Amino acid sequence: MSQQTPGSTAMQAPQGDAFENLSQENRRFAPSAEFAANAVVTAGEYAEADADRPAFWAKQARELLSWSKDFTQTLDWSNPPFAKWFVGGEINAAYNALDRHVEAGHGDRVAIYFEGEPGDTRTYTYAQLTEEVKKAANAFESLGVTKGDRVAVYLPMIPEAVITLLACARIGAIHSVVFGGFSAEALRSRIDDAEAKLVVTADGTYRRGKPSALKPAVDDALAHDGHTVQNVVVVKRNGQDVDWHEGRDHWWADTVGAASAEHTAVGHDAEHPLFILYTSGTTGKPKGILHTTGGYLTQGAYTHKAVFDLHPETDVYWCTADVGWITGHSYVAYAPLINGATQVMYEGTPDSPHQGRWWEIVEKYKVSILYTAPTAIRTFMKWGKEIPAKSDLSSIRVLGSVGEPINPEAWMWYREVIGGNGGRKQTPAPIVDTWWQTETGAQMIAPLPGVTATKPGSAQVPLPGIAVDVVDELGETVPNGHGGFLVIREPWPAMLRGIWGDPERFKETYWSRFESMYFAGDGAKKDEDGDIWLLGRVDDVMNISGHRLSTAEIESALVSHPAVAEAAVVGAADETTGQAVVAFVILRGDAVDTGDDIVQELRNHVSKEIGPIAKPKTILVVPELPKTRSGKIMRRLLKDVAEGREVGDATTLADNTVMAQIARSLKK
Repeated sequence: MSQQTPGSTAMQAPQGDAFENLSQENRRFAPSAEFAANAVVTAGEYAEADADRPAFWAKQARELLSWSKDFTQTLDWSNPPFAKWFVGGEINAAYNALDRHVEAGHGDRVAIYFEGEPGDTRTYTYAQLTEEVKKAANAFESLGVTKGDRVAVYLPMIPEAVITLLACARIGAIHSVVFGGFSAEALRSRIDDAEAKLVVTADGTYRRGKPSALKPAVDDALAHDGHTVQNVVVVKRNGQDVDWHEGRDHWWADTVGAASAEHTAVGHDAEHPLFILYTSGTTGKPKGILHTTGGYLTQGAYTHKAVFDLHPETDVYWCTADVGWITGHSYVAYAPLINGATQVMYEGTPDSPHQGRWWEIVEKYKVSILYTAPTAIRTFMKWGKEIPAKSDLSSIRVLGSVGEPINPEAWMWYREVIGGNGGRKQTPAPIVDTWWQTETGAQMIAPLPGVTATKPGSAQVPLPGIAVDVVDELGETVPNGHGGFLVIREPWPAMLRGIWGDPERFKETYWSRFESMYFAGDGAKKDEDGDIWLLGRVDDVMNISGHRLSTAEIESALVSHPAVAEAAVVGAADETTGQAVVAFVILRGDAVDTGDDIVQELRNHVSKEIGPIAKPKTILVVPELPKTRSGKIMRRLLKDVAEGREVGDATTLADNTVMAQIARSLKK
């Protein structure tokens, strides 16, 4: 199987029909006079940042964060693409998120309202959360975790997840969160790659009203010799029976619960690693994206304040992302707490115990800022506006979108039904559509709600201090009205500092396609106003419900099944999830095509190998795959089939009868 990487010259810049619907979008929604008058950020910040980008970020770093030692140099770009921001500075992420708010007299302010799926609740003030993080830091240190050690985190959306991340940051340990929906195999590969010393997990969680286990996946992931894990700390969440390994396994309550609440935070170098987060690559092995401390915290705090127009004394903020993804890191675990905000954490799904669950939570906690994914919005559209209409959503004043491009129809529904409280509000809440990645660490493109006249479906403009461009295949800026590749021309504070253990892969993956520019892997278009419209991936990474999944990873999982000889996977447009996984498989000669049975078996196999999020929506058993003479699979032809289009030009195929064979097999 041939794969393309972001360094591949074979990629085509997005052109043509993909833009037609965008060019006809002429609706504009300017901020109300009242909103603009009270906005925390003004249009002047663009000019200030353009005049001197490093000086702009130095100002944000000093105003938004408390440094135990001031930095002496804002940016060291002497060894690109390896940046150093806030050189010489020392800072502690947990102190900035917690202690300093308590010291400033805000200890009684609510930090987290937790809502469990079964309906159980917990509230943590800043003082209480600080105490819990100090205890967790002491507990982890008592288990031998020291500065620089890696801690794997495999937890549901419960407060202990945030406590664990901040406790690691406090002592200088590097956390590596693995999404709780990933399989034991996916967990194992990430634990092994990071050489984790400690795993923090839970017995399980709740999913759509039923207990769902987590600890067994950890046990399976550690059921091999040679792993580096010495201890496993287990949160008792749903009370399921779990296997117990004496000497290795420890209940959270017995370790963290019994630890001292006295712990002094010390400063770590601005470039000290804060976390590794694995993301799918175009080769089968996931990439460990490395983020450091000072720059990441600075850009996270600034964008959270500016993009959501945050007023921490009065706002209640809710980001619905799981902490297993970058959005849950930057805009749940770190930035809201750095900024002293009050936020909601919810464990469950939008449809349990009923389809109005989210809107009940908005009404209950008077959520004023809601940040979620287009997949969720499209799902709510399908369910109907009558469901949110049952709840009072009048508290909402800013809406955010993240994870994938949002289509204008969903944008308008979000504005009118959620932001407009079903038509009951005279001026609906503004929508900030944000583009960024695991690799960028924080938001890069987004309107500012008190400044920008927003457009349905467009992320629009780079944020102050960010240098984003759309270029053609030669790396030249495209004129307005044209499409191409999304790049970042200048270093930014929250940028990834590399791929864990593999600096060459970092350079090859992100910096080899265009000279001196970071290539994001996404296609984009500039409209006639110069605003940016995101068009999704141009490589072999799919975006499923805002989660990036590698076609190579899913193909590898399929081929690992004894019945499969070869597989090709494409992402097909899906009105709910953005893209859906469609797989084409060739069975081995001795395998029997049992129709629906083999398809279901293969779907379950992928779920076991990677996780339910990667389970193909459709698997088609075919006699052959379309390949060029050099052996490259022509995925664009398979994408035509998956999306029900007439198949495009097949003249470069080694065997041009293959597509006819596939068509015949589909008719069967």
